[in-house]
Amino acid sequence: MRIRLSALPAVAALSFTVLTSGAAAHAAPSPSPVGSGCGSLPKSGPGSLSEVAKEPLATAVSHIPELSTLVAAVRKAGLEDAANSAKDITVFAPTNEAFAKIPKDQLDKIVGDKRALARLLGYHIVEGRKSPADFKSGGFTTLEGSRVTTSVSGDTYKADGAGVLCGNVQTRNATLYIIDAVLKPRG
Repeated sequence: MRIRLSALPAVAALSFTVLTSGAAAHAAPSPSPVGSGCGSLPKSGPGSLSEVAKEPLATAVSHIPELSTLVAAVRKAGLEDAANSAKDITVFAPTNEAFAKIPKDQLDKIVGDKRALARLLGYHIVEGRKSPADFKSGGFTTLEGSRVTTSVSGDTYKADGAGVLCGNVQTRNATLYIIDAVLKPRG
């Protein structure tokens, strides 16, 4: 089954295969998050680990205040419904501070171009739920089509040099890694 991550015809490359099987999904215990920034998430209520685990991706991240710029970008690209209905993906979610590192004129240009914005967002999404142990593989192919490089050193996890502030956060349909930089597709 193919799901398009955008209603934009020019971004047809941002589609992926959803893994399906005839067997019912088994509920697994919630994995532990990694990263020193997990303490900034609410302990209970909206945005807490227990609440976001019950929600689909776009809904879950909309309850995490540090991700409001990302949420606005997803809405601007028209990808909110696709993010909520996608199955088994991993998302590298830049914080508001990460987006603030991009010069305003460059960010405005990207946000004003739906194709460029969808490409940028697609570079932050990987098919399948990736665990912290998967970072040792050296990288993943993104939905945008490029490869994001990953590394682990002790308790420090990185994706293309961006530090994971809080990762292995489970939503109903995705695994989330909150990162301190916006990843930039090559080319």
